[in-house]
Amino acid sequence: MKIGTPKEIFDGEARVAMTPASALQLQKLGYDCAIESGAGLAAGFSDATYVEAGVEVIKTAAALWKDVDIIAKVRQPNETELKRLNGDKTLISFFNPAGNEDGMALAKSKGANVIAMEMVPRISRAQKMDALSSMANIAGYRAVIEAGNNFGRFFTGQITAAGKVPPAKVLVVGAGVAGLAAIGTSTSLGAITLAFDVRPEVAEQVESMGAEFVYLDFEEEQQDGAATGGYASVSSPEFREAQLAKFRELAPEVDIVITTALIPNREAPELWTADMVAAMKPGSVIVDLAAEKGGNCKLTVMDEKIVTDNGVTIIGYTDFPSRMASQASTLYSTNIRHMMTDLTPEKDGQINHNMEDDVIRGATVTHQGEITFPPPPPKVAAIAAQKKPEVKELTPEEKREAEVAAFKAQTKQQVTLLAVAGGLILLVGLVAPASFMQHFIVFVLACFVGFQVIWGVAHSLHTPLMAVTNAISSIIILGALMQIGSSSFLVILLAALSVFMAGINIFGGFLVTRRMLAMFQKS
Repeated sequence: MKIGTPKEIFDGEARVAMTPASALQLQKLGYDCAIESGAGLAAGFSDATYVEAGVEVIKTAAALWKDVDIIAKVRQPNETELKRLNGDKTLISFFNPAGNEDGMALAKSKGANVIAMEMVPRISRAQKMDALSSMANIAGYRAVIEAGNNFGRFFTGQITAAGKVPPAKVLVVGAGVAGLAAIGTSTSLGAITLAFDVRPEVAEQVESMGAEFVYLDFEEEQQDGAATGGYASVSSPEFREAQLAKFRELAPEVDIVITTALIPNREAPELWTADMVAAMKPGSVIVDLAAEKGGNCKLTVMDEKIVTDNGVTIIGYTDFPSRMASQASTLYSTNIRHMMTDLTPEKDGQINHNMEDDVIRGATVTHQGEITFPPPPPKVAAIAAQKKPEVKELTPEEKREAEVAAFKAQTKQQVTLLAVAGGLILLVGLVAPASFMQHFIVFVLACFVGFQVIWGVAHSLHTPLMAVTNAISSIIILGALMQIGSSSFLVILLAALSVFMAGINIFGGFLVTRRMLAMFQKS
């Protein structure tokens, strides 16, 4: 089968769904590759580099759509492109199925299989093909770069001969993939970075990146992320009011605000109101990554940069990944390639559209003339969403009773073992000579005492492996000490050597362990 990539026709789109590097990987899966002439130029990939990678360059989009079996795109296809599909073709692209009913109906009428890259379920196995995350990562990074380009001061604080420059203060609203990328970029540039998210469990991630998490004096139980596809869930009105009150408090202090809050298939929540913009200092910057869905800021204008009356710059661009077309194309083409790997388990250049696979089923919106959107939730999500059973805390009386019961059970087990061992020794003594029994009893006692003495040592003083070797060494020492009073010089010599060598093993082991523990002590 042949996989092809047409030139993107969306205004201002510079990304391409196939790079020369990804084409080489697709060819290893058994596919022939084709690309429309000039499709990669805006991303920095010339036709010549594709030819060197073994990709066929086709002059027109119509010819490419007709010639290939699989079409890989970036942007949602328009009506003209969808009409070029048929029952033998598979389309892999961003598709916006929740807001593109006409497109799904047209794809269904054509009998084509359509895989929407934004519908890849957010489970561990599918991370390699999660195009939303890879593009959000770029958007978060680029948002900070755009903010810095429009901010009139340094990000990092400086002390110079000309005076002291305070560091910029950045607030990132939403600590998802884009938010974390923005936090990492902002802190690396030296800004004081604050971050907020409705999910308090992400606080550790934020703080590990050198930012300060903004907490609210309000507790609200959030739905498990596994049950919401890895996204934040809708908050209550009370929580929203507490959130807005905190933002009003921070608005006069921060220099840059980057908003990333989005919930799938919904309009962006309004988090930065007009009065908050009015409270910000002149020269401040707001970058709204949710502009395509209405914006988190009340004054955001989609695809435009505006300056308010009080001098605040509000950026509502929706093409942040396209502004880094080469990097974005590399990541997106890798997502496509991983999707093709799952679709081609035999690596024979033939698609196996397995609807029993959670990832493939979740991303498929039309299949064999049927609309399959919305998909069922991944099986792993139901497992992850289960709540842990509550463990009942025992009272002091119940704890005491449990300890006594455990002690009785352990004592019963030990007495039983001793009785069985004694009986076996008695049976052996009935048939074995006296000289054998003398040595055998010494051996049994050495094993028992050595095990009880050494095995009970806490593992904080030595490793479990060292506990075993020390127990064996102690058995040797006890056996040797009981034989060292023998009348035979050879027995005395062997016993002394045994004590010496086993002693080195035990004391040397504890010495080495002590040095290892000292490595982790500050003093």
